[in-house]
Amino acid sequence: MMRTLDLRGRTLSAADLLHIVPRAASDVGSAVDAVDALIQDVRDRGSAALLDQAERFDRVRPAAVRVTAEQLQAAEAALDPAVRAALEQAIDRVRRTTAAQVPAAQVTEVAPGARIVQRWQPVARVGLYVPGGKAVYPSSVVMNVVAAQVAGVGSIALASPPQAAFGGSVHPTILGAAALLGVDEVYAMGGAGAIGALAYGVADLGLEPVQVITGPGNLFVATAKRAVKGVVGIDSEAGPTEILIIADGSARPDYVVADLISQAEHDELAGSVLVTDDAALGQAVQAALPAAVATTRHRDRVTAALEGPQSAVVLVDDLEQAVRFSNAYGPEHLEVQVADPHALLPALESAGAIFVGDHTPVSLGDYIAGSNHVLPTGGQARFASGLGAYTFLRPQQIVEYDRDALAEVAAHVGALSDAEQLPAHGDAVRARFL
Repeated sequence: MMRTLDLRGRTLSAADLLHIVPRAASDVGSAVDAVDALIQDVRDRGSAALLDQAERFDRVRPAAVRVTAEQLQAAEAALDPAVRAALEQAIDRVRRTTAAQVPAAQVTEVAPGARIVQRWQPVARVGLYVPGGKAVYPSSVVMNVVAAQVAGVGSIALASPPQAAFGGSVHPTILGAAALLGVDEVYAMGGAGAIGALAYGVADLGLEPVQVITGPGNLFVATAKRAVKGVVGIDSEAGPTEILIIADGSARPDYVVADLISQAEHDELAGSVLVTDDAALGQAVQAALPAAVATTRHRDRVTAALEGPQSAVVLVDDLEQAVRFSNAYGPEHLEVQVADPHALLPALESAGAIFVGDHTPVSLGDYIAGSNHVLPTGGQARFASGLGAYTFLRPQQIVEYDRDALAEVAAHVGALSDAEQLPAHGDAVRARFL
């Protein structure tokens, strides 16, 4: 079911590994022209464009783009008690974990009367995108909103695609989760148009532009986030989800199989990768997959994902080679199912989130572990982090010198400004002592 990539006996450079890691055939740049047109349409025609795009892509024309307060209140009241309890538990855990991501201000006295304050300042307004395609994601509401709230963001706008099954409104479970978190600005809009609306604002909706846009989405959403980057900040250009499992002979094949399938059910382009130094484990997983896939609800989607070029069983000589492969891949989700997982952790440099041991599956992190599930995909974990309070914070330096402290370094400023042939810089200091 999954192809086998045998790296045993091969000496591979970092460049070699980057070339051979399995990836989905998905190009964020392939939709640029279409996305640019959709965003410009929203800028030109406002809510009329959003309604037309909803009818075109979501097969429903909402009665209104903005969700009313009454709809939000009704959705919260109608939440299934078990779902509400799970959401409340997730909110509490994510909130407590995220609080550790907000640094305290630091003051450095570089000399008497000279001090630098380092502070982390939240942006004032953010736009959060919650997808609405093959599944419903109230958990994404929690991950995005809690991170922004803990950072201290005061204004939050949430967008999610209109649903034909619910009269063109946002899915009620999404609305219920938003209301539970106190979010009262929610829009039934999706895709590239929604990203453009958040970035540039929509006057006839009273939708003001945001400073940062976060949240996962499809190819059009990822391309739109690239298009507005620079106008606003973004978390990442999220692509298809992925899991990489490093496992040795101590791992249980049934756990590995269950976890590979759990990610494959997201999307036909989802990547499921097993890296092992035990060929027998690889064979056991391959042998068990068909029967396990046959009993899962989204078996067609799972089969397409597991048989795609983005999924593989990778055979390596040892766990050191497994770590090098994983670092080159930069997985969104990395599971470590080996006899001594903590021995590998120091060398595992590139991963959105790392799940350690047999009883820490990725699905735990998707919902209620307390970690954030909005994570970099497509190898971006090699240089980027997942969503957190820090996504909405900007480090700022506050500089304050008194007259004596400035006098102490005035000659240094003059010497450097003359060396750079920018004498007015030095003059600006000397002017204070004339």
